[in-house]
Amino acid sequence: MFRRIIESTEDYDVMRISIKCKIRGVRILLFLNHHNFYTDEKTTRGGKLPYFATKLFIIHSTKWRQQLILDTKINPHMTFNSPANDRYANRWAWQPEVDSYQKSIDASYPEVHQTNEEENARERTEFLTIKFLSILLIGIVFWISATVTGTHNGLRYDKCSLAFGSFKKWKKPAFPSEFIWGAATSAFQIEGGASEGGRGPSIWDEWCVESTDNCNGDTGDISDDHYHQWRDDVELMKNMGLKAYRFSISWSRILPNGTADFTGDDDYTVDGINYEGIQFYNDLIDALINAGIQPFVTLYHWDLPQSLEDRYGGWMDPSVIQDFADYARICFHYFGDRVKYWITINEGWTVAIHGYEEGSNAPGLLGEDVGGTGKPYTVGHHLLLAHAKAVKVFREEGYSRKFGKNKDRSLIGLSNSGDYRFPLNPANPDDIEAATRAMEFQLGWMTDPIWHGDYPASMRERLGSRLPQFSPKDLKELVGSADFLGLNHYSSAIASEPLSPPTYGGYWGEQYVTLSSDPSWKKTYMGWNIAPEGAREMLLWIDKRYNHPLIFVTENGMAAYEPDLKHSLNDFDRVEYLQGYIGGFGEAIASGVNVGGYFAWSLMDNFEWQYGLSERFGLVHVNYTTLQRTPKASAKWYAENIAHNGAKIPLNNQGFENNKV
Repeated sequence: MFRRIIESTEDYDVMRISIKCKIRGVRILLFLNHHNFYTDEKTTRGGKLPYFATKLFIIHSTKWRQQLILDTKINPHMTFNSPANDRYANRWAWQPEVDSYQKSIDASYPEVHQTNEEENARERTEFLTIKFLSILLIGIVFWISATVTGTHNGLRYDKCSLAFGSFKKWKKPAFPSEFIWGAATSAFQIEGGASEGGRGPSIWDEWCVESTDNCNGDTGDISDDHYHQWRDDVELMKNMGLKAYRFSISWSRILPNGTADFTGDDDYTVDGINYEGIQFYNDLIDALINAGIQPFVTLYHWDLPQSLEDRYGGWMDPSVIQDFADYARICFHYFGDRVKYWITINEGWTVAIHGYEEGSNAPGLLGEDVGGTGKPYTVGHHLLLAHAKAVKVFREEGYSRKFGKNKDRSLIGLSNSGDYRFPLNPANPDDIEAATRAMEFQLGWMTDPIWHGDYPASMRERLGSRLPQFSPKDLKELVGSADFLGLNHYSSAIASEPLSPPTYGGYWGEQYVTLSSDPSWKKTYMGWNIAPEGAREMLLWIDKRYNHPLIFVTENGMAAYEPDLKHSLNDFDRVEYLQGYIGGFGEAIASGVNVGGYFAWSLMDNFEWQYGLSERFGLVHVNYTTLQRTPKASAKWYAENIAHNGAKIPLNNQGFENNKV
């Protein structure tokens, strides 16, 4: 085994020994890593400069936070007959440095002379052998002292485990020639014109004015004023080289009262349609096509007509299913001759949990399990059935059309939230199960029924009768009702089995998962973890679970610190984010995942829901006073990325493989 491990360093970038212990409710993690990172090809020993990195974490699971106690590196390789300058001798010393164990060391080492290849190989073997055995010895002594004696330095250890792992090399990101590069927005977030053109109010119009606490005191009455400036916005997209634009249609701009009456003999007698709204979207779609930009249309991006909320409680009542299907039929009829890609529901998970469990989104209800009147699992159920009903209309009433020279059929799917969860201890089955369960309670909730015919087993087990059942008729319409899966991915977290039952109820308590972060991860301005490797792992997880479906990354982006125009236009942190995440998606594609396109969120700064105008996600800066648009550094980088079809995206961090000792 030792020989296999030592030899594996030629094929892996990182070896890890991990020791995990629990001390009276507090988790201790010790990572001992050996890194082989590629540097300049002229450096000695095959272009690799290895080093040790030791990390000691204390995980306060009960407080959902963790603290980095020790983070050190040592690079003893520089001592092997290296003619490098004496100023590098201090690389023998332990150097505290807060940095991810997955990040490369400084690649700017000085040029060193080549030595005899046989001597290098012998020295390398000796070095790796001594190094690995030393690490293993430290780990075993620590492990045995904790598990056998039960104490270490006077502290009682309840449980310890030891694991060996390695970070494997991934193929360089690769994007097919027909890959679709785009950007995304939604109607309520950018349109404005809230009371113009015959539009009726949505639940967000109502909720934002109920209290200044709801939307940062802002409203969507004007936002980006896309309703009036859409021509300039299309020109912006064209200049960026976008191949596609994902936008949503405002339900209440098409049907101000939310419903339509189809009892007439022809389209002109359909009661309830706002034809000014139809004309607005017709003009937008025509302009996009004339600019060479493919429209990706979302039917529902959270802006339910307020009239339906008032009439029967919106998504909590099954009446909404048929009303959504009628609305979808109208959109298919008027826009389907030019729209090849349709998305029925955007982030059903967010609608159900934030709107009907946490009360942080419109209509602002707390769930029944936490003392409110919201029914998140009923809402999620109705969202899925509404999706299925709309797809049935699309397929059975002749709205699936052929496009282009190849006569490709138009496609319909839905977009779901998907944050990846890394197990805290990859060798611990409980943590692995917790990570999987967390993803099942999010992405699996809105995806499993379509691909597998029911909700995830973990949800059935933990929620019981609170999770609705599907009838045979439901399943006939639902199963197979997506030609593709849209993935909205922004962040990742670390998941573990809780040390004790949670003291809170509701959705988050039912999951029975403790979430934490790697303290070396950077964070967005909204506090979301930046972990590009999670992008790759999320796609691999989906690919395996759902049998290689067609996937579109329909949202991905970050909020940055942009207090003024100067900061906004120099958003290099967003450039770094996009490069890392696109790289992660590209590595998954190179590994065989079927991804058809990528949409950056967002095309421009906009109304960020409960945060109002305070958070900026855009590639284009918007001055909310003058409404002037100014492309940021990220817009220019993204345009160049599109022009090169992602060819300049570098390889990301490496994936972790586990081998329990």
